[in-house]
Amino acid sequence: MAGHSKWANIKRRKGAQDAKRGKIFTKLIKEIHIAVKEGGSPDPDANPRLRLAVQNAKGVNMPKDNIERAIKKAAGEDATEYTEHTYEGYAPHGIAVFVETMTDNLNRTVAAVRAAFTKYGGSLGTNGSLDFIFDRKGVFIFKKPEGMDKESLELEVIDAGAEEVEEHDEFITVYTAMEDFGSMQSKLEELEIETETSELQRIPKTTTELGDEDLQSVWKLIEALEDDDDVQKVYHNLDINESQYELI
Repeated sequence: MAGHSKWANIKRRKGAQDAKRGKIFTKLIKEIHIAVKEGGSPDPDANPRLRLAVQNAKGVNMPKDNIERAIKKAAGEDATEYTEHTYEGYAPHGIAVFVETMTDNLNRTVAAVRAAFTKYGGSLGTNGSLDFIFDRKGVFIFKKPEGMDKESLELEVIDAGAEEVEEHDEFITVYTAMEDFGSMQSKLEELEIETETSELQRIPKTTTELGDEDLQSVWKLIEALEDDDDVQKVYHNLDINESQYELI
């Protein structure tokens, strides 16, 4: 999985920027909402998806009152109905872009996603057209546990299905196959490890490097999509090197 820690660093950097704008809170509140609806319970202990959404909200320091208010609102009879949809396409220079959305108005979302691709020189494809580029993996990011060396931790998480364990700065990133996501979540709970992020992500099998100018043209599309309130996550196979971080 060469290059994945770079990708994770970019994600955390972007996450920090989003948190300042309040965008990440909005996206997580919607995830809490749909977790309550689909899981059939406002109790995180009885609803694994909600438990995960709450855990991720805590990971970005969402206030407890905000989390409880979101759960209560989602459980109400007049709660907004959201549905999940995905879109696949290409940015300029052949960069693959996968978009996950959550919306209460599908027509609005389709129009906005299509407009972003068109405005910034991209093209939408059909669902499934990027299956050969992305793998769906479980990704768990957490601070290195005190009192546990990396070798002991690796043995524990490999037993739960870890495919790779990376260490960067004070963070540990664990990757699993999609089908091992639940067992890894259970293992980390057993070890009393609180994650900063626990989610299924679309990881590119191969990545593409671009020059600074071309990278910036692609990033305009990615930012336009990320800034849309209906968009939850945007994945791509762009390889961004250390010197280009300041450009995005």
